[in-house]
Amino acid sequence: MPFFKKFSRKNFMLFFALLGPGIITANVDNDAGGITTYSLAGARYGYSLLWMLIPTTISLVVIQEMCARMGAVTGKGLSDLIRESFGLRITFYIMIALFLTNLGNTISEFAGIAAGMELFGVTKFLSVPLAATLVWLLIVKGSYRIVERVFLIVCVVYLVYPLAALSADVPWGEVARASVTPSFRADGDYIAMMIALIGTTIAPWMQFYQQAAVVEKGITAENYAFTRLDVVIGCILAVIVALFIVVACAASIHRHGLPIETAADAAMALKPLVGQYASWLFGVGLINASLFAAGILPLSTAYYICEAMGWELGIDKDFRRAPEFFWLFTISIVIGAATILIPGMPLLFVMYVSQVVNGVVLPFVLILMLLLINNKRLMGKFVNGPVFNAVAWATVAALIGLTALMTIDTIRPGAINALVKLMT
Repeated sequence: MPFFKKFSRKNFMLFFALLGPGIITANVDNDAGGITTYSLAGARYGYSLLWMLIPTTISLVVIQEMCARMGAVTGKGLSDLIRESFGLRITFYIMIALFLTNLGNTISEFAGIAAGMELFGVTKFLSVPLAATLVWLLIVKGSYRIVERVFLIVCVVYLVYPLAALSADVPWGEVARASVTPSFRADGDYIAMMIALIGTTIAPWMQFYQQAAVVEKGITAENYAFTRLDVVIGCILAVIVALFIVVACAASIHRHGLPIETAADAAMALKPLVGQYASWLFGVGLINASLFAAGILPLSTAYYICEAMGWELGIDKDFRRAPEFFWLFTISIVIGAATILIPGMPLLFVMYVSQVVNGVVLPFVLILMLLLINNKRLMGKFVNGPVFNAVAWATVAALIGLTALMTIDTIRPGAINALVKLMT
């Protein structure tokens, strides 16, 4: 019995030592775009889309687990493996597409910071440069251990969304039924929102960042079981946060039929309905999520491009030892922040373009991942089993279909409505 207790305590401490990549990657996807999507889902359709969160969680866990496993077993990042297995040409095109979509997403994060701070009376000309400077100093001057600890602490701030939801009068019985009861409407906008819920939760940068983080943290196949748990916990927590955002907006904004277009609109709409306290919580959550993602997205860009090109990389390095890594990070931060300060910049257009590129690249990334993880030369006994492969390929097929529809509707608004009319 004493040995068992000692063994359990050892495992408990080891888990917390390896904690980080899974939780950080999953939670950062609840960024400005994600919060906006979940807010709109609740405000426009009430609780009817909550059931989508269950298959979304399964897809997210399957995909992120594969990335973490590849990083632990091979000791290499995803870009590195793609270059070695599929050649420079394919790697080059994927890197270009990922750079463009990440840049668009980084711009939207600084837009979220500006919108969130304006709720508290702070102009974007102060909040955006200050946020960019803080994020840059954290990454450039900090070590991997310090950066990871800061990001883990930031994850705790997502608890403001459950608090905001609990401030509203929520019919939890209805929420529970909607969460396990699939519903469907022959309406293009409704289908587009279903697609957006998937698209905002699973993005290509997540796979590259998580695998790179696993490698930099030094996680190996021997202690991978703890990282798998980290991935599962992170994915579940991220989707729980999404659930509370949907519930908060459904229980208040949807019930009163108020129109909103952004997460900042949702924060303002909550004030007269459930009180200033909930409105502030929602605004703080938006600022936190945007600031969090404004650090991770440029960092993921630096990781996967440097891996693909064979350049030195890592937060524990410096400008002298890894100049390309830190310059890529710096350029992404500067462009993202500066774009928000340009008068008349069509931010919605930038976000639409990044979504289209995201939609085009994601299926290719997932297929390459599955080919890699089933390569016995690379993975040995850690290749996917038949059951896991069946689930993974089904997930990929669903994501390809949903992403294709999202991309088509983004390029040609109303395309899904036209398709629904033809089918009905």
